[in-house]
Amino acid sequence: MGSASILASGQAKQPVFSFGVISDVQYADIPDGYSFHGTPRFYRHSIQILQRAVEKWNSHGKLKFVIDFGDIVDGKCPRDNSLTAVKKVTGEYKKFNGPVYHMIGNHCLYNLPREKLLPLLHISNPNGLAYYDFSPSPDYRIVILDGYDISAIGWPESHPKTLQALEFLEKKNPNLEKNSPEGLVGLERRFLMYNGAVGEEQLEWLDGILQDATKLKQKVIVGCHLPLDPGASYREALLWNYGEVMSVIYQYNCVKVCFSGHDHKGGHSVDSHGIHHRSFEAALECPPGTDAFGYVDVYDDRLVLFGTDRMESTVMCFKH
Repeated sequence: MGSASILASGQAKQPVFSFGVISDVQYADIPDGYSFHGTPRFYRHSIQILQRAVEKWNSHGKLKFVIDFGDIVDGKCPRDNSLTAVKKVTGEYKKFNGPVYHMIGNHCLYNLPREKLLPLLHISNPNGLAYYDFSPSPDYRIVILDGYDISAIGWPESHPKTLQALEFLEKKNPNLEKNSPEGLVGLERRFLMYNGAVGEEQLEWLDGILQDATKLKQKVIVGCHLPLDPGASYREALLWNYGEVMSVIYQYNCVKVCFSGHDHKGGHSVDSHGIHHRSFEAALECPPGTDAFGYVDVYDDRLVLFGTDRMESTVMCFKH
């Protein structure tokens, strides 16, 4: 659908609510570099994108909140500068005239352990977990998942969740370097150390939330740093147990859209159950003078993403 049609579809009636989106700012006060695959990365420019995003979101005037899809600072940020860098980026988010909801990504966890990171992101969970939900309107609920619940990064070295993740990787990835997909075939290429999984307790929590949303006749938007569908992402970026998460979601009819970051190039798919999956283009990989952020208009029967520049606008229609 062209941008003219998107605008036309968005003007038919007022949205139920609207919110801003951005992903993978990965700021660091270091010279530009490259990803493992040779994609240019612009570490200092990314915070300027966030500044322009906040300015645009504020000028919109009707955005209820903003969701950051994780990785606000980069793993290459010098460790003695991690806290300063995280505070600098969260300081920019605070300039938005409304609440900002964060989720954790692997790069955030390379910089700071959970106990230091979560308070800075205003995520309060007594067990150091980073999943939560909120209802911006009576008709909708937003669920934020913690994709690094079972992970080899972010927890103390001897933590049961770290040990569980390392044991899992040992079984699934024969490489000495656990961030290498060498020799792994197809969807197995997701079994890398920079990914993670949603644990049992969180799966039960998700099940309870979706039961509740169904009773209240709410539609649900799921957010996770890690993508949940191979059609919307590189295989190497997927949540380890995305199938388990989706099998919980498929028990209900309330989830309409799953948003994610991590993948960087961006993607959109509609799965076998009619759920839309949209991974967002990374701010980090925008050359100076370009941007990647947007806002979403939410309606009863669709979500319309209005992307800026490298973030592609997308219409996501669903059945009631």
